[in-house]
Amino acid sequence: MSATLQSFLPAPKYSALPHSRDDDENDEYDNTEAGPSTSSSSSALVSTSSPSIPPYGQRAAWRPRTQADYANGGAYPECHVAQYPLDMGRNRSAATSNKLAMRIDGEGNKRYDAIVKQSLRPGQTVQTEFKDLVPLSQRTDIKEKDRNSGFERPSHEEVMSNTERTRLALEAITKGKNKPVVPKAGNLPGQQQAAQFIRYTPAQQGAGNGTQRIIKMTEAQRDPLEPPRHRFKKTAAGPPSPPPPVLRSPPRKVTAQEQKDWMIPPAVSNWKNNKGYTIPLDKRLAADASGIQDVVINDNFAQFAEALHLADRHAREEVRQRSIMQQKLAAKEKAAKEEHLRNLAQRAREERAGVSSATPSVLGRDDDVASRLADSDARPTRATPRAEGGMSAMLAGYRSDSDSDESAASDEEDDEGARERDRIREERRRERQRELRMSNMGIEQRTKQLLREQNRDISEKVALGLAKPTASKESMTDSRLFNQGESLAAGYGDEDSYNLYDKPLFSGSSAAAAIYRRPAARGGANDIYSGADDTALEEELGKNDRFGLGQSKFRGVQGDADRDSGSGSAPVRSGPVQFEKDTSDPFAINQFLEDAKRGIKRTSDQDADDARKKLRDEHDS
Repeated sequence: MSATLQSFLPAPKYSALPHSRDDDENDEYDNTEAGPSTSSSSSALVSTSSPSIPPYGQRAAWRPRTQADYANGGAYPECHVAQYPLDMGRNRSAATSNKLAMRIDGEGNKRYDAIVKQSLRPGQTVQTEFKDLVPLSQRTDIKEKDRNSGFERPSHEEVMSNTERTRLALEAITKGKNKPVVPKAGNLPGQQQAAQFIRYTPAQQGAGNGTQRIIKMTEAQRDPLEPPRHRFKKTAAGPPSPPPPVLRSPPRKVTAQEQKDWMIPPAVSNWKNNKGYTIPLDKRLAADASGIQDVVINDNFAQFAEALHLADRHAREEVRQRSIMQQKLAAKEKAAKEEHLRNLAQRAREERAGVSSATPSVLGRDDDVASRLADSDARPTRATPRAEGGMSAMLAGYRSDSDSDESAASDEEDDEGARERDRIREERRRERQRELRMSNMGIEQRTKQLLREQNRDISEKVALGLAKPTASKESMTDSRLFNQGESLAAGYGDEDSYNLYDKPLFSGSSAAAAIYRRPAARGGANDIYSGADDTALEEELGKNDRFGLGQSKFRGVQGDADRDSGSGSAPVRSGPVQFEKDTSDPFAINQFLEDAKRGIKRTSDQDADDARKKLRDEHDS
């Protein structure tokens, strides 16, 4: 039976460990670890050729490795290794052991590649040494013919055989995968499988029953539209991969600081205290856990603060420079103001002293002519300097020393007067230039100038005629009347019109008549002065003359004319005194401005002619 079974079994596909004769010569068994089964199997794999056993006396470096080395004899006493000839003395209990025999090469080094090279199929190569990484062309331990044979191309027959074997292997794999998909002939719809006959022998043989039975097994009819009876359920996932090992330090004694750090404070509620305990503040703070968190401040805050500091310092420096410049400008303006006030005070003192000033003009030539005219008016009988020089030359022999002294003194006075007039003329020219600059000044500069004028002392304003009563900042109107549009529109005109008084005072009312005339019912003039004489009337008028109506200087022009003509007293006034606007131009300023606008230029000849005409008219008058 066993022989028949062995004949049907295929040949073994893999060997235990293929090795060559060279390997057998370099291998050495460790009998302390290998069992008898291992040694027997290894002895079966080695070559059956008789080994070359060294003669007696030369076996110091030789080691028996296989049973063939013993030549069916005993052990070698000169070889000091464990020897088991014919497996005598080997431990039989290790027959079922799967341990591999420790192999040693010719140099005494252990060969650990036996683990890798076991159970290899024929033709499979495993590289386990460093020399396997060296190319064959550079290997020194390989013969030349073996090196050349390794680079030969395979023959055509070998290529075709490998291709055919590969194709058959792929077809076998493909058929194995497609087999569950292809239905059998009996499983096709509309076909009935053949019945199967099974011989059944029951385990218990009952009385009256046969010992064997034949059972016919047929497949039950299935509805092709029947839904599947089994559901595909998702299998439970297997256990996950084991967690990675955690490396822990060896246990050590816990210090007091570590115990303090690991202490967890009891939970203290900020809302509930059913027992009414008095909880210290430190316990509440410990339970709050606010001090555990590390406060991390962003560096941008510091950069932002530094930027603000730099900007503030830069702004302060700019403000300081601006203030210094303003102080310099203020000092300069103050000096100019003081100089101007000093000039004004000097001019006022000179005017009070009686120094005559000419009419201000644009050109200095007109001032000179006016001053000369004033000098000629003051001294009409004095001759011109040329004539005076000629007369003095003619009468030089007839004059005395006193006359010459008087003439020299008069010349000095004239020169002093001319210098004074020139100085006044220069001051007025500067004033005109300043006024011109003020008129051409912008709004901003004009505002600054007004602010400087407001900062003057009250004494300076009084001296310059700039003192004005301060207007009240409070509203001069009743805000309750603003909801009436007609009340404001009736008393005011347009914004761009300059007619503050659009009608006379008390126009169309009897208030004016009541002011200047006493009613008769309240004791009028007829009731008071009806029985008095002229003397009593004059005395009464002198006592009750509140507005100076009895004096001649306050009487009206029409009343004075009537009195001079003898027509009678002045007419009764029914309103306040009205003054006419003076349109006269005594200094001919308007005429001068008109000439300047027209561009008329006056020459020295015209000025001299005008002066002579004026002198002639004055002498004639």
